[in-house]
Amino acid sequence: MRYFFHIGYNGHVYNGWQRHPKAHSIQQVIEDSLSKIFKMPLSVIGCGRTDTKVHASQFFFHVDIDRPLNADFLFIINKVLPHNIAIFDIIPMDGKQHARFDAVQRKYDYYWHNYKDPFLRQLSSYYPITDINLTEMKKAVELLPKYKDYRAFCTTPDKNEHTLCNVMEAKLYRSANNEHFRFHIASNRFLSKMIRLIVGKLLKIGANELSVAEFEHHLISKEIPSQFEVASPTGLYLSKVTYPYLNLPAKTAFGGFTQSEWIEV
Repeated sequence: MRYFFHIGYNGHVYNGWQRHPKAHSIQQVIEDSLSKIFKMPLSVIGCGRTDTKVHASQFFFHVDIDRPLNADFLFIINKVLPHNIAIFDIIPMDGKQHARFDAVQRKYDYYWHNYKDPFLRQLSSYYPITDINLTEMKKAVELLPKYKDYRAFCTTPDKNEHTLCNVMEAKLYRSANNEHFRFHIASNRFLSKMIRLIVGKLLKIGANELSVAEFEHHLISKEIPSQFEVASPTGLYLSKVTYPYLNLPAKTAFGGFTQSEWIEV
């Protein structure tokens, strides 16, 4: 029987979701934990890939298990997994639904702060930009849903069948004291390093080192920049995954703020 697992993880000590030889991945830890419980090799299929040190407030994977799971299994698997990976829900499926290919929308949030804080170093990126120009950053963010081809915001565009992305939402938020910031984006798909490349450019706009017109030129021309400016992976969260048949609210989010405390720019 196929099961969807609804999970979240702090990716700070992991080399991303995807299993790799000689790398410490979230997928490997989960597969090893399931295999230990069932005493047989089990492999899982994730809803996507996250890079080294990237987090997930919401993530799904599916696995085929040839026996029904009892009511205690959620407790058992969470006890076996390390503290930085949590299973929230286990959903039995009635067919061969696919955690990766069936997803119709993914949402990401990128958090950063402008002062040094030892308690945020795993959760949010530190960019000491004083007098950040949020007005110009917002203008750039509002351009994103108007364009479809994100070739200029991909480190390996030629490895993709195409570089079209249907960006449905793009917003910028700040805290009341203007010390914490959040970039939110939703799309049907994302390219390699796409969000971190966008954030890298947005931060340059915020520091008055790049104009909105120069930012838009990349979207219009699709020209690959001569030098990539990739924002730090710390602070990036996969925050929502939606399926035609499954639309669960995220169980957790960045711990510093509730959603109501963020102010849209």
